[in-house]
Amino acid sequence: MAFTGLAATAETAAPVPSVASFDPIAVQTIYPPLKPHGSADEALESGHVSTLAFPMAKPASKPWRIAFLFPHLKDPYWVGCSYGVITEAQRLGVAVDILPAEGYDDMVGQLRKMDEAIAARYDAIVISPLSQTANNASIAKARAAGIPVFELANDSTSDDLTTKITTSLKGMGVEATLWAVHDAQARGMKSINVALLPGPADAGWVKGEVAGTQDVARRAPINVNILDIKYGDSDRIGQTELTAALLAKYGDKINYLIGCTGCAPAAILPIHEAGLSGKIRIVAYDLTREIADDIKRGDIVASADTKGVSQARVAIDAAVNFLEGRSKTPPHTMLIQIGLVDRHNYARYRFDTSTAPEGFAPILSYRPAPKP
Repeated sequence: MAFTGLAATAETAAPVPSVASFDPIAVQTIYPPLKPHGSADEALESGHVSTLAFPMAKPASKPWRIAFLFPHLKDPYWVGCSYGVITEAQRLGVAVDILPAEGYDDMVGQLRKMDEAIAARYDAIVISPLSQTANNASIAKARAAGIPVFELANDSTSDDLTTKITTSLKGMGVEATLWAVHDAQARGMKSINVALLPGPADAGWVKGEVAGTQDVARRAPINVNILDIKYGDSDRIGQTELTAALLAKYGDKINYLIGCTGCAPAAILPIHEAGLSGKIRIVAYDLTREIADDIKRGDIVASADTKGVSQARVAIDAAVNFLEGRSKTPPHTMLIQIGLVDRHNYARYRFDTSTAPEGFAPILSYRPAPKP
């Protein structure tokens, strides 16, 4: 079924697709001891970690107002997060506004939207920070104003968050690169050359992707040579240009190109036009509906999956549970389990936990109907 929606204003109740329930979501919860100003992956290394199945939150007792600060809506990953937020807001009976910046180079814009959310006295704010450090002061400002702040998908080093909801960002790099290593071994290769298009340099998830790839390269049973890492915002035109630069410099020396959600699909056309589609295999660090279709066609061979829809569901549920007083001691971090999809498991893969349905258009606001 195709879904449609409106980019609604704060005063408009937008039509949204209905999702009555979802299966419990596999997560790791992390409590202290923790490194001060640490990342989610550092919390995973030092904290008290438990694994559980996160259940759906019960509907809210009142229409809490929650702001979501996204980096942008320029690629299908954040459209999927929008789907998770809006459909869950409808089920829970809470009001949400998604306030996207213009991209990873729009730090001024995201900081301004944070100030606006604080001034508007939202009951909670969920931020997907553009930077690991540059958002920290604004998060502290919200907390000082008495507004709990949660983190979704992107990571920061703020100690003023109520809970981080993300995945092991290093795990994204590990899973994608391990797939390439195992694929190369199956093909009898003893050494591979890898090029990376991880995304914008200062984003926490990008640092995690690269660290994960570098970790696998150090300990792989075959030689993994990282030829180049080209950073840039995840828009299609910019990533196409970065791919062209890689091909101009290295050509058929590249065996695997590993790229982010906006980066991997952008590499398909320039690789095809260079006559290297059979030579260079594209692996994605994360999954979107577009990348799933590319895997089905064979243009991308595999993708790690941070399950953006599930992350969004857990984030809004965690915020509502906190506002309702249901979680007296919320965890510092909740990490959603990473998946991996390729042609071997494609037919049985649960894409509904990760991506928006085909045809879903981003919806920026939802208001529950007044109770009679």
